[in-house]
Amino acid sequence: MVVFRGGSSDPEGEAVAAATTLAPPPAETAADSAPVSTEERPAFLVYAEGAHDVAFEPRLSARSYIAVDAATGRILIARRERQRRPIASLTKIMTALVVIEAGQLAGKAQVPAEAINVEPNREGLVKGRWYPRKLLLYSALMVSANDSAVTLAYDAGRGSVTRFYRLMNRKARQLGLTDTTYHDASGLNDEANVSSARDQAILSRAALESPVFASIVRTRRRLVDWPPPTYRKEWVNHNRMLVSYPGTFGVKTGYTTTAGGCLAVAVRRDGHTVIAVVLGSKHIWADMPRLVDEAFARMGG
Repeated sequence: MVVFRGGSSDPEGEAVAAATTLAPPPAETAADSAPVSTEERPAFLVYAEGAHDVAFEPRLSARSYIAVDAATGRILIARRERQRRPIASLTKIMTALVVIEAGQLAGKAQVPAEAINVEPNREGLVKGRWYPRKLLLYSALMVSANDSAVTLAYDAGRGSVTRFYRLMNRKARQLGLTDTTYHDASGLNDEANVSSARDQAILSRAALESPVFASIVRTRRRLVDWPPPTYRKEWVNHNRMLVSYPGTFGVKTGYTTTAGGCLAVAVRRDGHTVIAVVLGSKHIWADMPRLVDEAFARMGG
């Protein structure tokens, strides 16, 4: 037994284009809205027998992937799960977790000059203007706005992104993310900002223990008031599995040309929860349902 300690062509943009065609989401049940429980959950991952079954590999385009039983920590299926790769906007999972744990979410963050120049996904924040921190979290996690993520990083880092990166890496070490180095808050740095499918599964599992994080990443749509001249915005979560794959309640999409498609999801079915991650995928919306289906089949669910 092996034990690891530790807790456009843009796939992200496709969900935005469908904003006016998506049906309103059904009402959430108490089970849908509950965060992942920490009770009687081991703080490590263990490989189940057959987790590296090569017969399954040709079915996915992803360069690396993993699926984990969230309750037991069993790795149900994995391929190149320790390979260090760029993770694009999955980076925002850690950005959000650090900001949430810093607290004071009812307060506001001021937009620095550095935030308004990031590309390509931007919320259109105004330099020098103050925005509610929780609003920026929704923006960063739901629609992957890079200027929102950078603003949060400068704010939590007390004016220094370097200080914020240290906070991200400190949290990574606490969680046992041994394949991970953060050097970006948004995920645009594909060279120095790297992680692995395994580490992102551990991180997603930990982040979902936060009720604030869990609430944001399961949100399918959100209408928000906005300063003039916009006045009102509608955000549609980039994670289209929230509406296309029953039981999905998180967590985040990501894409850059170098990283390829990246996706982490949490899915609940028949009392079981699977957390799955694909990195370097050519078709995240085809790869992930196949991976999750296989994971539940191996759980007998």
